[in-house]
Amino acid sequence: MKILKYAFWMVWHIWFYLLVIVPILILFPILFLTILSEKTYPQFFFLARFWAKLIFYGMGFYRKVEYQQKLVKGESYMLVANHTSMTDIMLMLLVVKKNPFVFVGKKELAKIPVFGFFFKRVCIMVDRSSSKSRFKVFELAQKRLHQGLSICIFPEGGVPDDESIVLDEFKDGAFRLAIEHQIPIVPMTFIDNKKRFPFRFFSGTTGRMRVKVHPFIETKGLTLDHKVALKEQTRAVILNELEKHYK
Repeated sequence: MKILKYAFWMVWHIWFYLLVIVPILILFPILFLTILSEKTYPQFFFLARFWAKLIFYGMGFYRKVEYQQKLVKGESYMLVANHTSMTDIMLMLLVVKKNPFVFVGKKELAKIPVFGFFFKRVCIMVDRSSSKSRFKVFELAQKRLHQGLSICIFPEGGVPDDESIVLDEFKDGAFRLAIEHQIPIVPMTFIDNKKRFPFRFFSGTTGRMRVKVHPFIETKGLTLDHKVALKEQTRAVILNELEKHYK
């Protein structure tokens, strides 16, 4: 029985990587055209949503989203969520439908074959060990926000090695950016991603992925002196929701 389970997990995970790479290869000419100009980024974004749907449903997942407050088309936001799975990227793309956004992610993702080619051209990469790189992130994010886009950051800065950690401590970047640009923070809780598709290879299952989009946290009138309090407030919202499901 265990052998059958391991065989299923192996095939299932290989299928995931095929779903990630093959559609990009098929759509490569169209995707490439959409990244030649910043003006066509919205078109790239909607193609990315199509890619995310293929992976999501192809893996046997389905989403259930509870919006306590809905995003307004044309507005810019700081999107934040807990980070436990490679499917977090796809789920974020599916939850945020009408507000094109740019991911801020670690530079190592650019090394992933095929996926990395587009990641380093349309996302904002950060080298957390370099203060110069972190400063560059703020410049690039500012440029994107001025273009009317939103920004998405997973503020834990990565997935904790210790799986018993429900929610790791948050880094400052998302909250500093939100304050400097006076844009609302949109906290989201991804409830099932860790269970459905964790980073451990021989684990996971098909099924429901629940998301709770919490009421937005306004930053108008705040200064960088409020950064830590804002960070802790946002983390508390997500942590409280996770604890309801992981007790």
